[in-house]
Amino acid sequence: MSDSDGKKTLGLRGSARPGNVKQSFSHGRTKNVVVETKRKRVVVPKPGAAKPSTGGAKPAAGGDPSRRPAGITDAEMERRLKAVQAAKAREAEESAEREADEKARAEDRERRRAELEAKEREEREREENLKAKAEEEERKAREAAAAAQAAAAPAEPAAARPAAKQAPAQAPRKQERDREDTNKKNRGEDSRRSGKLTVNQALAGGEGGRHRSMAAMKRKQERARKKAMGGSVEREKVVRDVQLPEAIVVSELANRMAERVGEVIKALMTNGMMVTQNETIDADTAELIIEEFGHKVVRVSDSDVEDVIKEVEDKPEELMSRPPVITIMGHVDHGKTSLLDAIRNAKVVAGEAGGITQHIGAYQVKTDNGAVLTFLDTPGHAAFTSMRSRGAQVTDIVVLVVAADDAVMPQTIEAINHAKAAGVPMIVAINKVDKPAANADKVRTDLLQHEVIVEKMSGDVQDVEVSATTGQGLDQLLEAIALQAEILELKANPDRAAVGAVIEAQLDIGRGPVATVLVQNGTLRQGDIFVVGEQYGKVRALVDDQGNRVKEAGPSVPVEVLGLNGTPEAGDVLNVTDTEAQAREIAEYREKAAKDKRAAAGAATTLEQLMANAKADENVSELPILVKADVQGSAEAIVQAMEKIGNDEVRVRVLHSGVGAITETDVGLAEASGAPIMGFNVRANASARNTANQKGVEIRYYSVIYDLVDDVKAAASGLLSNEIKENFIGYAEIKEVFKVTGVGKVAGCLVTEGVARRSAGVRLLRDNVVIHEGTLKTLKRFKDEVPEVQSGQECGMAFENYDDIRPGDVIEIFEREEVERNL
Repeated sequence: MSDSDGKKTLGLRGSARPGNVKQSFSHGRTKNVVVETKRKRVVVPKPGAAKPSTGGAKPAAGGDPSRRPAGITDAEMERRLKAVQAAKAREAEESAEREADEKARAEDRERRRAELEAKEREEREREENLKAKAEEEERKAREAAAAAQAAAAPAEPAAARPAAKQAPAQAPRKQERDREDTNKKNRGEDSRRSGKLTVNQALAGGEGGRHRSMAAMKRKQERARKKAMGGSVEREKVVRDVQLPEAIVVSELANRMAERVGEVIKALMTNGMMVTQNETIDADTAELIIEEFGHKVVRVSDSDVEDVIKEVEDKPEELMSRPPVITIMGHVDHGKTSLLDAIRNAKVVAGEAGGITQHIGAYQVKTDNGAVLTFLDTPGHAAFTSMRSRGAQVTDIVVLVVAADDAVMPQTIEAINHAKAAGVPMIVAINKVDKPAANADKVRTDLLQHEVIVEKMSGDVQDVEVSATTGQGLDQLLEAIALQAEILELKANPDRAAVGAVIEAQLDIGRGPVATVLVQNGTLRQGDIFVVGEQYGKVRALVDDQGNRVKEAGPSVPVEVLGLNGTPEAGDVLNVTDTEAQAREIAEYREKAAKDKRAAAGAATTLEQLMANAKADENVSELPILVKADVQGSAEAIVQAMEKIGNDEVRVRVLHSGVGAITETDVGLAEASGAPIMGFNVRANASARNTANQKGVEIRYYSVIYDLVDDVKAAASGLLSNEIKENFIGYAEIKEVFKVTGVGKVAGCLVTEGVARRSAGVRLLRDNVVIHEGTLKTLKRFKDEVPEVQSGQECGMAFENYDDIRPGDVIEIFEREEVERNL
């Protein structure tokens, strides 16, 4: 290798300098390490390298070959030079862009700072002007006061006048100094808003810590302005009307007064009550606190939530005529539903178990002349008293159906009483006149006993002879109804919030709680929010009596309402509210009130009453049962029928009654209490059936209420103790008394009547007074022990554990037998 190839020997001479570094470790260990610090090599071009070649000749493509690294061609060298030049040009451009951006940012900062300073300067000038104005007014007021004082005292010494003249001259200078101090102070306070923060300020802590918010600065400026104007800095107290219920939480009380919770708690502690913000205080204590804070108390009751349901008086011009509501009543099996079938041309009876109506049916019928009538068909069975009374309350006209071959019966009388109590007019329909045994006049005369005088008997109650089978007299019945409706002039306002009555309610699988509602006033629309009894909801769907979906239901229209949160009671009133919150609040209040009422009814008020109840129930046997029905009205009727079963020794206790299918929960309750489950037109689901089989719980299904009542009666009768009946079988007279060793006294008797038996019971009568009752120790005929002795024969008798027998006493012989009792 020659020295002319441009290569140099490798080495570290001059490019690195060695040094020692001491490293420290744990436990006092150290270590010296030799390190080398490399310096960056700076290539400085020689002065002759940049000179252009003489004579205008083109320079070598690769520069001086002697300065070029070995093995690099001219083309490669040229590419490298071009890349270096391009990098330098790019770096120069980027540097220029950076400088331009920096300059623009600096200008923007300066502009914002200038704007901020100008704004602050304007604010200060405005404050100074306001202050100067206030001082000027104060000075004028002082001068006026001084002038008045001078006028009042003209005899002042002349020496004092120059001093008085000097005072106004000194005042402006003092005001000027005060103004400068204020400006300096303001500049100091507002310096943090200038946009700059120096290192000295940060270290001194003047700007450190928590900055005040813009709202705080505004409040401070407002206070300063009011102070400058000479006004009061204190905020004016706002007196509020605070609504106060029976009990209120402390935080809610503070919220209603618009006061701090801490202040309210402090006031309560001052009054000797150590409470937290989540504790409830009574109304009297809260009233004291409200008055202490200077507010007004408005006492409200829990029941005020129902005030949103207003009774609106309709104007006469808003009222429009509505269809009449006709309730069909009468005794069971007198043909009420069949009569309605004939009017509707439908077969409703076929759908009822045993041909007996178990629910209230609501139907709309359009007559041939175009009149619309709403019919309610009520059950006639004795158990459905409450259903009939509800039917009478919502109706306009009662059609009393009486069978011509059966005349007036118990439920007929009950229906008459319901109609009278409700004060609604009655039309008597004498049904089954086509039967051979029909006697319509007997029906009319029977009705006279109950103060129902028909037109044929010179009264004012319309009566029509009809036959549901042949259709006889149906037109006359409809005419009578139309005439009665015309006399009543039935009107309602359809353009208002709906009010209705629940005719029936049930829990439907798939649809949830469903209520049959008869709209009485207003129009019920889909989407309305309503409250009904202890339940509330939003109308999800409306279904008419034909099963069709409708958007709205006007007055006297019966519809099924879907969208309830629970099953309401039959007879509850439906009211439409503005918001769901109102409906929920009313429903919760009603539920709480009902719960309190039930608790009060079930609780014994004193210990004596509790003991008396326990003693009274000690000898009473209970038959617990669970009742599940398809609709609310049927469940209620069954519960009422169960309450009537029983006497002083036995009674039926309904542990739970509900609507819907029999569930596992019902089976669990039945097992815990040893009660059977009575299902009326409902069935147990699969899991409930399996659980009942495992736990041995009896589930009985019924579709006719008679059968259910009879079965429960029979079961309750089984709890009754058997009645013991005595049968007298004979009498014997004592003729002589003998003393026998080892036996005692033996009576020699003559059987005067009946038969004397060894196993029978005996009573010893002396002068027709019973002096002993017991059994025989021995009964002998001659010397033989015999089971019985017939009348007219003599025998010897000895009593068990009794010897006081005398000649002339009479022995009464009787037998006891147990007789089963029934309710």
